[in-house]
Parts: sequence; structure tokens; C-alpha cells
Amino acid sequence: MKKCGKRTIIFENRPSVLGYASVVGKKEHEGPLSEEFDFYTEDSFFGEKTFEKAESKLQKTAVKIALEKARLDEKDIDNIFAGDLLNQCIGSSFGLKEFGIPFIGLYGACSTMSLSAGLAALFVDSGAAAHTVAVTSSHFCSAERQYRFPLNYGSQRTPTAQWTVTGSGALVLGKGEGKPYINSVTFGEIADYGIKDTNNMGAAMAPAAADTLLHFFSDTGTKAENYDIIFTGDLGYVGTNLLYELLEKEKTDIRCRHSDCGLIIFDREKQDVHAGASGCGCSASVLCSYILHRIEKGDFKNILFMSTGALLSPTSSFQGSSIPGIAHLLNIKKD
Repeated sequence: MKKCGKRTIIFENRPSVLGYASVVGKKEHEGPLSEEFDFYTEDSFFGEKTFEKAESKLQKTAVKIALEKARLDEKDIDNIFAGDLLNQCIGSSFGLKEFGIPFIGLYGACSTMSLSAGLAALFVDSGAAAHTVAVTSSHFCSAERQYRFPLNYGSQRTPTAQWTVTGSGALVLGKGEGKPYINSVTFGEIADYGIKDTNNMGAAMAPAAADTLLHFFSDTGTKAENYDIIFTGDLGYVGTNLLYELLEKEKTDIRCRHSDCGLIIFDREKQDVHAGASGCGCSASVLCSYILHRIEKGDFKNILFMSTGALLSPTSSFQGSSIPGIAHLLNIKKD
């Protein structure tokens, strides 16, 4: 691997996607990407007793399907990189403990898919691991209970609010021929514009997305026109428009080559999701279904995938702190 510019690492050994899987809930299955997902459940509890245990099962199921598609077993995996939105990432630790794979727990909020995949690719490219797994998840009910109000409270959602995706996405990475591969990773830095509204995640994350993307272009000497499409994670309607404004101030226009996972996983006109979708499972489930399907079919050959996260906690919100944002970017290719 080699360092490119300030933040970007370009891989030389093509850490490839050997298998991938997406598992979602009922509302996600009813959206525009219905046929893209590997598995869905109509039961919010996923056969478990709590929403938190249901989220763990989302991850476990996604990893199992991804391993099956990669034709690998748990014993073939050297490390698993995972995280979620729950306290101390219990969705991941409880969901993955039975696999017996060395576990590297991460917290990047909704940016965790790009964060985990970027680190997993680093291990494969360097030779530190032959096979790795990157996985993350979120659950609408567990997230609402932790960050906002219990569901039975019946609170009104503001127009800027986003719907946390119930879903999980898992990638199995290793060295392989003819597969989509992660060409580079750009790890972002924290951006804080003083947003304090916990019901406006898009505004909190947009500055970080703009910052990471601009640094990537600077590091690599490329621009939006060099890529088939640029996917952001879960900026939603509000965050997407703010991203455009911030980039245009730097004389960068991505409107014709941009799509946001938070705007394509649901139908905002038919499904009551307000400003769109959010959650770790948003970009993860879209990447591990729709996006990789399009790459394998040849619709895309060179894309940017950037998950965005709001680094808040219930404690920081109750204390009136602002919401820092983060964004990590992957350049994914297929020859």
C-alpha cells in the first residue's frame, strides 16, 4: 500500500469483495430496493425478546449469508471488524461472539461501514490477514429508544428527522480475481459546525462529507467526473442539499454524479420517513445489495462510497453539546 496525499491510502494488492450480504426489516423490504436484499424479516424482534437482540441477529445473519456466498467458513476468517449504534456496540459483540473470530470493535456511528471495510482492506492488503469480514447494523426501534424517545411515547417527528434503517450489511474481503475490489480508503477527520438538533442528522454530517470528499480529490488529483457515481451514506434530503452548497463554495459540483443511500432505500413520497434514512445499516445494506449488484453487472466500474456519521451520544445531547460529524470514503473498482 502507499500513502497518497494527506489522508488517502491506495492499496496495491486489491483487497476484493469475495462475498456480501444484506438483511433488512419489513419497512426496508417495502421500499424501492426490495428485490436487492438477501433476506428480510417482518418481525421487528426477529424472533428475539428485545430489539437489541434482534439487531444482533441481523448482524449474525448477514455474516452467515456473506460467508456462504464467499464459500468460506468461520475458521477461514482472520478478523472481523464491526460496530453499531448501541451502548458499547452490544449489537456487534453479542451478535458475533459465537463465530470464534478475532473481533475488532469499532464506533464510527453511521460511518461504520466505510470505517470497518477500510480497516479490513488494510489488513488484507498488508498481508496481516488472508480473509476479513466488515459488518455493521442498526435497528429503528433500538435507536429510537436510545437516542430519542421510547416508541410508546408517541412523539412527533420533525420534518428534518430521518428514519433509522433496520438492517445490516456484511462484506467478506480477501484476494481474488475478477471481483470488485477496494482500491483506496480515505479516513476523515471530525467536523463540527455547532449543530445541536438531534433530529437533524443530515446537517451535522454534511460538513464532514464535504471535507473528506474534497481531501480525496486533492490527494488523488481527481474530480467528480472521473467516477461513475459518488454514493454518500445517509445524509438524507437536508444533508444532501447542504453537501451540494458546501461543495459549490469550493467550486465542486457533484449533482449529476451523486446518489445518497438515505434517499434511495425508502420512497419518501409513499413511506413516512420525512427527510430520508439514516443508521449504520443504511449505507451498509445498500452497499451490500444494490451498489455491489450494479458493479457486478458492469453498470459501475469505478465508484466512490462514503459513509457519514454523527458522533453524538445521549449524554452529550442531554448536556447540550454540539454534534460532531465524520465521513470515511472508499474507492471501489472492478476491471
